[in-house]
Amino acid sequence: MSVIVTDAGFRPDDWQGGFATLEEGGAPGLDLPPDTDPAALDRLPEGVEMVRIAFPSSADGRGFTLARLLRLRGYRGRLRAHGHVIADQYAMARRCGFDEVEIDAALAARQPEEQWRARARWQAHDYQARLRG
Repeated sequence: MSVIVTDAGFRPDDWQGGFATLEEGGAPGLDLPPDTDPAALDRLPEGVEMVRIAFPSSADGRGFTLARLLRLRGYRGRLRAHGHVIADQYAMARRCGFDEVEIDAALAARQPEEQWRARARWQAHDYQARLRG
């Protein structure tokens, strides 16, 4: 069972659209592996409502780059990090453009909602914004 993390805390997954890969197509949700060629982001199929980027390990930050590139290229749909993202990485995920994080129930038990919500004020902890005053 998956748990969805947002700035408001934990909630159940409400996505009903299904997912396909870039090669498969045909679903409103798109699954991207962390090794996706950034050039492929220019070829998103029409009608993609959600992009879910895999994080096979909390030490693998390639998904953050993909999310940022998607937003810079104008993607305005729902963007979800999926897999081994830990609470300490939540603020970074939001800064990169993710709307939400999908974790498994075991991780949610190890890192309860309070730990994620403590990082939900991610905009308040932006180093560059503090420097600008």
